[in-house]
Amino acid sequence: MLILQCPYCGVMADETELHAGGEAHIKRFGPGSSDEEFEGYMFGRENPKGVHFERWRHVNGCGKWFHAARDTNTMEVFGTYTAQTSTPPEDLLAQIRDKRPGFKWREFS
Repeated sequence: MLILQCPYCGVMADETELHAGGEAHIKRFGPGSSDEEFEGYMFGRENPKGVHFERWRHVNGCGKWFHAARDTNTMEVFGTYTAQTSTPPEDLLAQIRDKRPGFKWREFS
């Protein structure tokens, strides 16, 4: 079972108390965007085998959205952080690099 710590209220919650919100750190396109931009936003997602950054909502707790970094192979959770950040914290990226040599953070556009 996946267990994440909410960075807002500090509660360790299992996945039944949370709601997955898809990939984190993507540029969202809506009204006024081109058809290609909107299509890319709707259907173009990373689905890596390995380290992945996701959005989660603490539904049965404080109700806030946050981000989590985890490995999709092992289900290892590297950490969580607030949704207001545009990139993962450097200490979290360093922790991932220590455990997964060769990992490169990809800036999203």
